[in-house]
Amino acid sequence: MTAEASRSVRVFINANGVDVPAGASILDAVRTWSAAEAAAVTRGEKLVTDSRGLSIETDQRVSAGSIFRLLPVRKRQAAADDSGSED
Repeated sequence: MTAEASRSVRVFINANGVDVPAGASILDAVRTWSAAEAAAVTRGEKLVTDSRGLSIETDQRVSAGSIFRLLPVRKRQAAADDSGSED
């Protein structure tokens, strides 16, 4: 095991500090915090954002001090419902 592999970094998910191995993915960090929330992200029910509120891909690697927030994904109604046209 190298020193790099044994090093951990602290990140924050929904204001909760989590220690994860250096090089962990965002999804790995979410999973460390909450397996249920990670499953919701995987199912597309939750969205991960960065500290600015911008959507971020969960396969990216974390860096020390990163801040992530999980938000519910809003489903759009079917396109037919949005058209508003009647036949």
